[in-house]
Amino acid sequence: MSLIATIVIGFVVGLLARLLHPGRDGQGIIMTTLLGIAGAMLAGYGGQFLGLYRPGQPAGFVGSVVGAIVILFVVTRLRK
Repeated sequence: MSLIATIVIGFVVGLLARLLHPGRDGQGIIMTTLLGIAGAMLAGYGGQFLGLYRPGQPAGFVGSVVGAIVILFVVTRLRK
């Protein structure tokens, strides 16, 4: 069940990141979900590095959205 929950939360986080990031990026549903999952992972590992989270503690929802926005920003810059 946690895998399905991760995918659903990743999709929601990816959608929010795409809504908050200006411009057109032309990604589909699968890429949006992967973006959200990667954003959550980036926020989790980045938060552990900065001392905000302990190992094994999941990143917060807002942190996941911020991580997804950072990844979306990098991806759109690399595509240009």
